Amino acid sequence: MYKGFYGLKEKPFSKTPDPRFLFLSKGHEEALARLLYAVEEREPALLTGGIGSGKTTISRALMDSVGEECRFSIIFNPIVSPLEFLRIFARDLGIASPPSAKDDLLHVLTGEMYRFHRQGVVPVLIVDEAHMIPGREVFDEIRLLTNFQMDDSNLLSIILMGQPELRERLAEAPYEALRQRIGIRFHLTPLNLEETLDYIDFRLEVAGGRPGLFSPEAVLKIFELSGGVPRRINSIASNALLSGFEREATLIDGTVIEDLRHELDIPGDGVG
Repeated sequence: MYKGFYGLKEKPFSKTPDPRFLFLSKGHEEALARLLYAVEEREPALLTGGIGSGKTTISRALMDSVGEECRFSIIFNPIVSPLEFLRIFARDLGIASPPSAKDDLLHVLTGEMYRFHRQGVVPVLIVDEAHMIPGREVFDEIRLLTNFQMDDSNLLSIILMGQPELRERLAEAPYEALRQRIGIRFHLTPLNLEETLDYIDFRLEVAGGRPGLFSPEAVLKIFELSGGVPRRINSIASNALLSGFEREATLIDGTVIEDLRHELDIPGDGVG
C-alpha cells in the first residue's frame, strides 16, 4: 500500500527472517563470526538472545555464508520426544525413511556421518527455540551426538539457539556434561540508539528506499519504545510507514511515532 508512495520495491520491515535484511550491528557481526567458526571447527555452540533479537535471521545468514560444503538440519520446534528428535535430524540429512527402532536409527546415522566426512561435507544441526525442550532426554541426545568423532575432529557441528533462560538451564548441574562440550557461546543484546538509526536506514535502502525517511526524533522514539529489539523496531516502523502514507507525510516524524504508542498500546518504558 505505502511502497509506491515512499519509493520502495518491497516492505523494509517484514517479519520474515530474510538474510538480505540482516543488519550487522557489532553484536550481530560477532555472533555470525562465532557461528562460522563453530561450523568450521565443528564445535558445539550456544547462541542466546531475547525475543526478536535476530537469532533466526543470523542462522539464515550462516547458511548463506558457508555454501554447499555444509548440510543443514534446522529443528524449529524441539518439543518432541528424543526418538522424534533423532528422526527429524535423520530426515534432514537425507534419510528418507528413518528407522523407528533407536538402535537401528543410530546405526544409520553413524553411517551417514562417516559418508559426509568422506565427501568433505559438514552436517550442521541447528536447534532453534532450544529453551523450549521439555526435558533432559533430548538434551542427552544432543550431548551424545557430539560423540560422532574422528581422532582429530568432530563429525558434525551443533548450534543451540534460544532465549536467555536456555543459559540458565544449561548452568544447572544435570546439564554439566553437555555444558562442558559447548566451546562457543554468545549472547545477543539489543541495538543502541545509533545502531537503531543505522538499522532503519539500512533496511529502507535494501528495500529500494532512501535513508533519512525517519527523522532523528522519530528514531529516538522508536528506540525508546522498542528497547532496541529488532522485531519491535520492525513492528513500529512498519506501522509508522502505513500511518505516514495515510497522512501523506513525506517524512516520518516524532508525532507519527507518538501517535502509534496509543494505537498499538506500546508501553513507554521499552529501554529500561
